Amino acid sequence: MTGPDGTAASGTRLPSFERHPLRAAVLGEIHARPFRPLESPRLVLHFAFTVDPDGARQDRAWYAGLCASHGTAGPGESDRSHVLPIAGGLLRWEQHAEFITYTFDAAPVGEHPFGPAPAGNPFGAEFRAPGPMLAAARLDVVEAPGLEEFDLARWFDPASLAALQSEEGRATAVTDFRQDGDGLTRILLVNSGMGASQTGALAQRLIEVETYRTLALMGLPMAMQHAPDVRRIEQALVKLTNGMRNANGIEHNRELLEQLSGLAADLEAGAAASAYRFGASRAYHDIVQARLGTIDEAPVPGLLAMSSFLARRLAPAMRTIQSLEERQNNLSRKLARASTLLRTRVDVDMERQNRDLLDSMNQRARMQLRLQQTVEGLSVAAVSYYVVGLVGYLAKGLSEAGLPIPDPGLVAGVSVPLVVLAIWWTMRRIRAYHADPDETRPEEKGPDAKRP
Repeated sequence: MTGPDGTAASGTRLPSFERHPLRAAVLGEIHARPFRPLESPRLVLHFAFTVDPDGARQDRAWYAGLCASHGTAGPGESDRSHVLPIAGGLLRWEQHAEFITYTFDAAPVGEHPFGPAPAGNPFGAEFRAPGPMLAAARLDVVEAPGLEEFDLARWFDPASLAALQSEEGRATAVTDFRQDGDGLTRILLVNSGMGASQTGALAQRLIEVETYRTLALMGLPMAMQHAPDVRRIEQALVKLTNGMRNANGIEHNRELLEQLSGLAADLEAGAAASAYRFGASRAYHDIVQARLGTIDEAPVPGLLAMSSFLARRLAPAMRTIQSLEERQNNLSRKLARASTLLRTRVDVDMERQNRDLLDSMNQRARMQLRLQQTVEGLSVAAVSYYVVGLVGYLAKGLSEAGLPIPDPGLVAGVSVPLVVLAIWWTMRRIRAYHADPDETRPEEKGPDAKRP
């Protein structure tokens, strides 16, 4: 049980828990843009402007100054909507992700719809637009039993006229989705028994349909802009893949790989530039469908349904955007596969080149080994010649010194085999000592080498 102030009836209070930092934002989201009641008759002027983050900050500051000039507090730092009483009506400011809307409603001038705008409305010379205008609409709420009271051809193009009924036939909306002389899309809302809250909710949904269908179509020009590039890359990929069949040599494959890399870079640059816009278009299109579903449209006899009119124009645009996005994704995968194949071929060619290079190096190494062996044989002969000469000189000197050496020449001749063998064995030992044990053959390691 709780008291009228929300506290426990027993006087006890619930414990104070630590609150999640996003609690306030999450709970406040459902009340961020509430419906406002509208009495009939009423005139509503609505403008949507695209902005960047800097433009949004500057517009918030300008709007806060406008509120201050009328003696009213402006929006808080976290507020995304605010209502300002001005010029006998209400000006509603709303900040969205990439656009800002200003909506002004007041009593109409005159008895007929789409008369002159109220004098002193906020969209005069002193109004500061936060950015380029994207959507503009004028909705006139009138109270009448039905459309029979009005000459629709006076305000709308009969070729584009679309209508809907809602609230169990108590509301009828008519528009042609065209701009009038002031650049506004005219919407006529006939109230045949709705309350102020129902009228305000339906009017806001109709204005949101106009705003979001415009935002959804922003992706179409970008899709048409990128379509020729995608087609060019597709055709170039066909030529390159055909050229891969007849590619010979690593240089040709490398040239094809460079061309594929250039195509992939062009494609990814275009896909990155359009990804946000295409995603936003899908999201805005979903919002349009959701708003039409919430309105619970019923057909108006003799007139094209509003949802059918929008589907006939929005659906092809969204299919064009979706088709181009799918082509980009498929083309990216094909380029990746072709690049992988070419890289594999280049790697195989490089391995083949490396193998041929190693074979050539092995041949040169064998030639050097043979040359070394030849030089080694000559070195043994040359060193042996000098050593035998030294032995001969030594024997001759000893003979002259009185030692019993009958013939120094004979001594030198007898020493030749011994000297040659000693020199050969010494050089083999030296080469075996300096050689790599893993590369030296067992017979080259000498009799003292350890065998496994």
